[in-house]
Amino acid sequence: MALYAIGDTHLSLGCDKPMDVFGGRWTGYVEKLKEGFARVGPEDTVVLCGDVSWGMSLEQARADFAFLDALPGRRKLLLKGNHDYWWMTAARMKAFFQENSFSTLDILHNNCHFYGETALCGTRGWFYEEDRGEHSAKIFNRELIRLEASLKAAGEREKLCFLHYPPLYQGYRCQEIVDLLERYEVKLCCYGHLHGGSHRLAVTGRQGTVEYRLIAADYLGFSPVKLLD
Repeated sequence: MALYAIGDTHLSLGCDKPMDVFGGRWTGYVEKLKEGFARVGPEDTVVLCGDVSWGMSLEQARADFAFLDALPGRRKLLLKGNHDYWWMTAARMKAFFQENSFSTLDILHNNCHFYGETALCGTRGWFYEEDRGEHSAKIFNRELIRLEASLKAAGEREKLCFLHYPPLYQGYRCQEIVDLLERYEVKLCCYGHLHGGSHRLAVTGRQGTVEYRLIAADYLGFSPVKLLD
């Protein structure tokens, strides 16, 4: 049994928005994901850090969910990314997964999951510094509430945190999220969202009391990274 993570799969099997058009690392990325997941065992857990599917609705994302469900792994925990327009209420998503017999899919949202004695916490996060409008402030504050709710649900367990947006990178720092991670003694924070040339802006390694790791799919070569045995 092992724990893996990857972000930004950007699947579009049910709509016409393949990432292959960007060339480079994204060429043939669906096959690369299949090959990358070959390292995942049938009893393993994989956290997917947002931007899972380009589908605009659950129905349009159905083929992408079917693809993920068929990949190795007992559990795939999905976070919301900024391009996950299919995202709905937890009840509606869980019902959709059940109706379609997607037995390995679940969501990480306003909750936490447990991997042995380790708590898996997380939320989307937000680039608040880029837009300080009233609407953005409301979304940002909601994300802080969701993150703290997830961390509180972990109790005294060791905590790993998963975000879509990076809480910090070169030239940017979301102090409110960093403060929550440190206050709740998060051991490791994994995030996605950064692609291509933005990889060089990523903050990786220990900052303060938390280790940070970029896990965007193109950064990882489309192979989930192992976090725990």
